[in-house]
Amino acid sequence: MKQRFFTVNVEGEKKQYANTVSYGDIAKEYQHKYSAPIMLCKVDGKLRELYKTVRANCFLEFITFSERIGYETYRRSVVMMFLEACYHILGVENLKDVMVLNAIGDGYYCETDSTKPLTKTQVSKIKDHMMKMVEDDIPFYKRTVAMDEAKEVFDRCGMPDKKELFFYRRVSHVNIYTLNGFEDYFYGYMAPSTGCLKHFDVFKFGKGVMLQFPKRQEPELVREFIPQRKFSEACNENRAMAKSLKMDTVAGLNEQICSGRVEEMILVAEAWQEKKIADIASMIVKQPSKKFIMIAGPSSSGKTTFSHRLSIQLIAQGKQPHAIALDNYFLDREHTPRDVNGDYNFECLEAIDVEQFNEDMQALLRGERVELPTFNFKLGRREYRGDFLQLGPDDILVIEGIHGLNDKLSYTLSAENKFRIYISALTQINIDTHNRIATTDGRLIRRIVRDARTRGTTARETINRWESVRAGEEQNIFPFQEQADVMFNSSLLFELSVMKTYVEPQLFAIRQGDPAYFEAKRLLKFLDYFVPIPSDIISKNSIIREFIGGSCFNV
Repeated sequence: MKQRFFTVNVEGEKKQYANTVSYGDIAKEYQHKYSAPIMLCKVDGKLRELYKTVRANCFLEFITFSERIGYETYRRSVVMMFLEACYHILGVENLKDVMVLNAIGDGYYCETDSTKPLTKTQVSKIKDHMMKMVEDDIPFYKRTVAMDEAKEVFDRCGMPDKKELFFYRRVSHVNIYTLNGFEDYFYGYMAPSTGCLKHFDVFKFGKGVMLQFPKRQEPELVREFIPQRKFSEACNENRAMAKSLKMDTVAGLNEQICSGRVEEMILVAEAWQEKKIADIASMIVKQPSKKFIMIAGPSSSGKTTFSHRLSIQLIAQGKQPHAIALDNYFLDREHTPRDVNGDYNFECLEAIDVEQFNEDMQALLRGERVELPTFNFKLGRREYRGDFLQLGPDDILVIEGIHGLNDKLSYTLSAENKFRIYISALTQINIDTHNRIATTDGRLIRRIVRDARTRGTTARETINRWESVRAGEEQNIFPFQEQADVMFNSSLLFELSVMKTYVEPQLFAIRQGDPAYFEAKRLLKFLDYFVPIPSDIISKNSIIREFIGGSCFNV
């Protein structure tokens, strides 16, 4: 290739680079200016991997570990390094049994075939091999191959699930990554080499392995792992159900849809969820002292629909439930705390009149007649409209809000009187065994669809605000999830196939150059794996209806 030189505008400087120079080479020159490792770059506003070389005059920007896209690239690259180590230690014949499953804390839980779980010795060898790869600074290579060749790669590497996945995709070529001779397909970009993946941990956990990462804010620190027993049990239970229905991967889901079993599949998934709600109601009824049902969960978990459905089950078992939304106890707007940007912080506990809430709950517990407030969001004021309540022997309060599990909210209420429920949309299926679907992706898609329908909010606005929402969840919700008496998964196996037709037009409306563009593009590629399902076959009491509309509840 004839050598040519181009002008690259980077960090306010214009420099000449030959077409043999990679963006990664340029990144090394500027790494000292960044506290976190550089993972990717933007070339004239387009996302690029660092192995690519300069091809024209351009404006170059770097993306580090501390940014969401860079952080996901780091974790994805460590996963491929882990799989290469499994390939090296266990052999290709066992690679099909290695599964990257749910996120726990700052890491991913991985398993092998349950009949032959990894031993501590094997896990130690895998970690040592990964550390050696970091030391050797081995590059990641990407090549684009025709679909038939890709299927041959998947067969050769013992990855039948990937071959099945691409049966349902309308593409003629596939990107294959290679690391140290190991080949795999990944949904997303990779780091330039293993040398920048210095911080991680691998250790035996339960029947499987934890692959632990640093936090975005602390790129050089892998914190001590804190087991989340209840959360892990909930994930395991839901994954077992998905596997029993042969829908633990997107290919399995698509097969059910295309084979004409979609209505049966929906009925089974909804019935399973309804049974869980009925079981929770039974647990509550068997404990007469429980007067306050505290429900909490992150954004777009389906808390409102769940509360309605739980109330119906409680009525069926002889109780008289009354719904209370914690939002009605917001402080008047002028007293609401502000965040570091000067905006109202409605997600912190201090935005709620905790004293008044406790005073009202204690009065109700004593059998007194209490007038409950309603918050007027337009005026930013709490109002009293004659909504009186007095608890009888069979009355019970269903209290829903993000701080429901935080004992500082209900500090005067005895644990004997509280039943705490954590609800979230925990992903039950993977794209394939090595590419997991983040729970946050499912919730973000739910929120885009719901907010566009009910608030007139664009997908762009929802995506741009999502980081702030997630930060609030990390502070106010996730630390308390293990305090729940029970966890409920509101995700349905088939829901992304339904959401696809609602969210895609909104994502396509986001154009290049918009800050939300890369996220919209990523979600569109992700949704391309799914065969769509029409929404007219979804029942009116389904949690999905809270987001797409048509619910029989006031949501």
